[in-house]
Amino acid sequence: MLADQPLDLDDESLRALFHAGDRALMGRLYQESYQGVEAAVGCVLRGADRETVVQELYLRLLDRPELRRNFAGGSIHAWLATLAHNLAVDYWRRHRRETSLAEDAVPVLADAQSRRMEERAALSVFIARFLREALPEKWGPIFQARFVEQLDQREAARRLGMHRTTLAYRELRIRKLLRAYLRKRSSQ
Repeated sequence: MLADQPLDLDDESLRALFHAGDRALMGRLYQESYQGVEAAVGCVLRGADRETVVQELYLRLLDRPELRRNFAGGSIHAWLATLAHNLAVDYWRRHRRETSLAEDAVPVLADAQSRRMEERAALSVFIARFLREALPEKWGPIFQARFVEQLDQREAARRLGMHRTTLAYRELRIRKLLRAYLRKRSSQ
């Protein structure tokens, strides 16, 4: 492992050391990736919260072999930045739920990208619940193609290997289920 070259965990022997939690490799990774991780967290949090989340990420990497095993290759720096950003958003959400401060005193996400990520995360949770609780499993691919990927009916039907009219009928049924699910969720 050459110290003057950036870590390349696409090398299977280095990736195996990372998965095993080799302390020397983890120390080097900390030194190389700290600035990028701190910047990713800084998109969401400031001050002591920012530092807390950065250190929490590295602690999790040291303590949780299953987390290290989730890295399967590619850019370790991008993977860590994504983990850091997600951890920061989770921290922000938890803080928002736990505090009962006035509306204007609740911390605001640091930038528009973080707000969009928050909205996407909430949408993903909603979609997962809808798929699990209300949509028949056989209609999942149609929902994915039309509502998530937003393919037009002809393209979706072609991809799914069905007639466009069949897809249109099932889409109509999915829309009815979605409206009913939204009404049910809003009344709770």
